[in-house]
Amino acid sequence: MACRQPVRDGISSIKPEWRERLGEDHEIDLGVLGAISDTALTREAAIDARENGLPNTFVSGRNIIFLTFAAAIAYRRNLAALVGGMCETDYSGYPDCRERTVKAMAAALSLGMDRCLKIETPLMWLDKSEAWQLAADTGGPALVDMILERTHTCYLGVREERHDWGYGCGECPACQLRKNGWRIFARSWCQGSDTLT
Repeated sequence: MACRQPVRDGISSIKPEWRERLGEDHEIDLGVLGAISDTALTREAAIDARENGLPNTFVSGRNIIFLTFAAAIAYRRNLAALVGGMCETDYSGYPDCRERTVKAMAAALSLGMDRCLKIETPLMWLDKSEAWQLAADTGGPALVDMILERTHTCYLGVREERHDWGYGCGECPACQLRKNGWRIFARSWCQGSDTLT
């Protein structure tokens, strides 16, 4: 949450038309999800695997709830599409990140709101290095630098040290995915750019 506004401001400052497309800002307290879930992201617990094979960082229902609230806002704004950052290529096995879950949610939300609603997932079949490349292609060095400096994915919330791939502990699954993807991307990116931090 601490990264949320700096990221929004950073996106808005890169291209003025992006500010307009973001529209009105909404912050919705979904703390209730943390109160009813028992995961390493909502409780003080070591990260490990559960008996069902999922990591204990999986917060059941999280993306389903996020999409439902986003759809309610889209309905009010008369929008026809939501955009989600779910990814099925190098993720932790979370069932609510799968393409078929997202398609089922789009169908359920369209039925429940009696309006065709599309959920776009541009990262769905990209690995992390390809996601970095998409950022470079979309917003150039300014967007890549903003992501490095202002975003955060560490499951442990570590933000004291800035690595070449951004902030984090460097050891949790989220940091490992980000670090490995960055290293693959940076090899080709840095050869063609002198502006990257």
